[in-house]
Amino acid sequence: MLSSTNAITPNGYLRFRNFLQKACGISLSENKQYLVASRLGKILEREKYTKIEQLVDALERTGNARLKEEVINAMTTNETLWFRDSHPFTILRNKVLPEMTERPLKIWSAASSTGQEPYSISMVIDEYKALKPSALKAGERIVATDICTNILQHAKQGEYDSLAIARGLGADLQNKYFDKIDASTWKIKPHLRARVDFRYLNLIDSFASLGKFDIIFCRNVLIYFDGERKLDILKRMHASLNPGGYLFLGGSEALSGLSSLFEIVQCHPGIVYKAKSLR
Repeated sequence: MLSSTNAITPNGYLRFRNFLQKACGISLSENKQYLVASRLGKILEREKYTKIEQLVDALERTGNARLKEEVINAMTTNETLWFRDSHPFTILRNKVLPEMTERPLKIWSAASSTGQEPYSISMVIDEYKALKPSALKAGERIVATDICTNILQHAKQGEYDSLAIARGLGADLQNKYFDKIDASTWKIKPHLRARVDFRYLNLIDSFASLGKFDIIFCRNVLIYFDGERKLDILKRMHASLNPGGYLFLGGSEALSGLSSLFEIVQCHPGIVYKAKSLR
């Protein structure tokens, strides 16, 4: 395995940064050689590459779709937990869902990772419907997308080990919404899983085929894009929202220069962005 950054030459690192940004929009800073070395070490060793340039040469050749997918999977961060940051899910339950009465609810969880976010959303919907059975129209759907193919397969299974299940999830919800498969594995209840449609999606590509949404969760992913790419994604997300729809971003992310498209809604604590209608 690659044990140091010696194989990451300045020219090779620049070429890899350009490849990664073009392939999936991820923008590496100038001093992330150690990250590339740690994430790609096994691939370089297996392919017997001693320099990162050899890997980039292979990635740029046609017919290497599987290697390209493997490299993107390796470079994708999939850190997540149940009800991450808590505020967005409180806002969803107390502020947003009560306004969604016109049609069957459609939600997009972008960069859904191993599934904790869309399944957390599904739990919130379940809790809300239990309190107000007729408040939402039947037929709600959650579209969950990610660029990492092996992570999507994990998410579709809806199975989590004891460590993953305990990250952000209380024992009451664990027992209510999961079935215990064995001593160390829990599986999401079928009716929660049935609401979620997992799909592969690269955010730099068009997502018009997904249709229109009432709510979009795009949290802790825009930080990996440069300013121009981020602005493009947010403009297209606005176009994907129904009038008055809501956009949730991560705690360290903010809209800049898009006041004509989104209104900031202060929820104390937390904020959410409401799509403005274009005239």
